[in-house]
Amino acid sequence: QVQLVESGGGLVQPGGSLRLSCAASGFTFSNYGMTWARQAPGKGFESVSHINGWGSLTTYADSVKGRFTISRDNAKNTLYLQMNNLKSEDTAIYYCVKGNARGQGTQVTVSS
Repeated sequence: QVQLVESGGGLVQPGGSLRLSCAASGFTFSNYGMTWARQAPGKGFESVSHINGWGSLTTYADSVKGRFTISRDNAKNTLYLQMNNLKSEDTAIYYCVKGNARGQGTQVTVSS
């Protein structure tokens, strides 16, 4: 059974940084591309970044390009999202996604 558990969210001031983690289990992690997605209050689900199974190919939404970095540690079955220069519009629940499965999410709030 696929399990995805996000952590690392919190309250941060504009311009600050956070690092999200997603602990994965129940499948062979290195065989699958993984996605970070988010849902802001009153808005739809938005894909933020994707990484392939090897970690050699990454893509980013235009809104986060140059500020966010996705990475993975296949030995630890863990996905990461380093978020720098955070803006108020980054406020959302962030989810780790594999196919149709996602975790419970972790709240990121950017506010002064």
